[in-house]
Amino acid sequence: MANFSIWEVLFLLCFSISWPVSIAKSLRTKVVIGKSPLFMSLIILGYIFGIIHKSLYSNDIVIWLYVFNAALVTFDLILYCLYIGKNRRELKR
Repeated sequence: MANFSIWEVLFLLCFSISWPVSIAKSLRTKVVIGKSPLFMSLIILGYIFGIIHKSLYSNDIVIWLYVFNAALVTFDLILYCLYIGKNRRELKR
């Protein structure tokens, strides 16, 4: 019997599907205006707290969903940093 919550897994899987959609749009359009780096940073921090909790109190396979999601959001934040300068310059024209 699994020791983790199916609800936690489903929650993380929903985000595991959502972030690649956001990343794909950024890669395709190279437009990140409207994304919030503060929001993404807070989401990453939340995943880090989830990883810490899993490590200390409930070390199970679900920790890898937290790591995967944190990596996805970090990649999305990197894309934001790469594209925001160009986006702002194009808005000024």
